[in-house]
Amino acid sequence: MTVEDLISSMLREEGGFQKAFRNILDDELDMSLSEFCSVSGISQSTMYKILEEKREPNLRTIRQIIHALNMIGRSDDDVFVAVIASSTFMESLPKAMEVDGRTVRIKEYTISTVEDAIIAAVRAERDGALAIVCAPIIALTVEKILRIPVSPVMPLGSVLKALDVIKGLV
Repeated sequence: MTVEDLISSMLREEGGFQKAFRNILDDELDMSLSEFCSVSGISQSTMYKILEEKREPNLRTIRQIIHALNMIGRSDDDVFVAVIASSTFMESLPKAMEVDGRTVRIKEYTISTVEDAIIAAVRAERDGALAIVCAPIIALTVEKILRIPVSPVMPLGSVLKALDVIKGLV
């Protein structure tokens, strides 16, 4: 059963989401609800209420569930974070990092204009990025059009270096 099956089950019948989700947890993932909650970041009480049909899942919770299912279903080769920046910024980036025992690749999307950055962000989401890191100037726009987390680069190191340079001038 895929994420698409989960969504269509939810739309098709009352309680369809709960049945489909239990099927995915028990049969396909062989995972306890507690394990799923720790991966997804959703509280156990929220998931219990949803599965016992005491509460309908809201859109935010459904997105978290789908994101977690996609994350669990990926091989380490498929897991990556997109970095959208100029080529000079990319020189110091590692190719991958360890996160919760899994290797997360860092995929570079080199750009030179704001328009390139927005196109790269859409492309990165389509490529399957789990999240995007980009310049603050485009982060707010990109957040509005994508469904994945967007983190702006905060150049504190550069600001501190500039302050060191001007110490004798002020």
